[in-house]
Amino acid sequence: MLSVVVPVQNEAQVLAEFHSNLTEVMGACEEKYEIIYVDDGSTDLTPTILQQFRADNPAVAILELSRNFGKEVALSAGLDHARGDAVIIIDADLQDPPWLIHDFLREWRDGYDVVYGRRTDREGEPWLKVFTAKWFYRIINRLSDVPIPPDVGDFRLLSRRAVDALLAMPERHRYMKGLYAWIGFPQKAVPYVRQARAAGKTHWNYWRLWNFALEGITSFSAAPLKLATYLGVLTSGLSFLYVIFFLLRTLFFGNPVPGYPSLIVIILFLGGIQLICLGIIGEYVGRTYTEAKGRALYFVKGYHPAAVDPDSDESEA
Repeated sequence: MLSVVVPVQNEAQVLAEFHSNLTEVMGACEEKYEIIYVDDGSTDLTPTILQQFRADNPAVAILELSRNFGKEVALSAGLDHARGDAVIIIDADLQDPPWLIHDFLREWRDGYDVVYGRRTDREGEPWLKVFTAKWFYRIINRLSDVPIPPDVGDFRLLSRRAVDALLAMPERHRYMKGLYAWIGFPQKAVPYVRQARAAGKTHWNYWRLWNFALEGITSFSAAPLKLATYLGVLTSGLSFLYVIFFLLRTLFFGNPVPGYPSLIVIILFLGGIQLICLGIIGEYVGRTYTEAKGRALYFVKGYHPAAVDPDSDESEA
């Protein structure tokens, strides 16, 4: 049996076209399937459309979260409820082509546990977003102990044991792209051209992308903390040398009264370094605080499973 996890939030404009394409692709597969739509707190007509999908197709399941928890948590919720021997993750905006699922399945049958789509081109996206994404992957791979494939999103297939490995990690700050790489197992990339959104507007503005980048770096590297230490040592060393310089100049040339500008520059420089280091430490302390509280990752408002029995040969009406 195959499971398809689709996180959605306010995707009413594109859902009908996406669902039509997805069901056509899944209907051509040899295995039985279920499609799990994870409604992450939608406020438009998305819930109504999903109910219509389920009424028309017994393979559709709907998982309604109690509020908007974010895409990473919505993906985790979908994986929690997926029953398939392989789980496919795909967004509903039609930027990732559903027909690529057949290529994923072929690689999975050849023994790969994780098969992911690698973007060779990103149509319809501004150059600044492409540029910053490229440099983000360069930076995080320099800092992280686990290499994270660049130009790769959540569009992928996971084997059952890969899904179970992900579910065994209880952390609440979840950078899924890093977790996919961290679990290991045989993995393979399938190249494709990412299309522009079919309709609607992306929820990922630059502010959210910046916070997402911080989440990824702090989740998979302690290098910023080491950087704060190095900055502290460097500035202390420079300050000590500056003290020696002023001491020698005073001994040989006296103590001139002028020096206010250099004093202000030094104070501002050291104050800026201290604030940067405190900010870095605060990011890690905040994440430690969140993990220590041990709150539930999400709450379910309603779950309507697919009328498909993975242990039988036929689907129930």
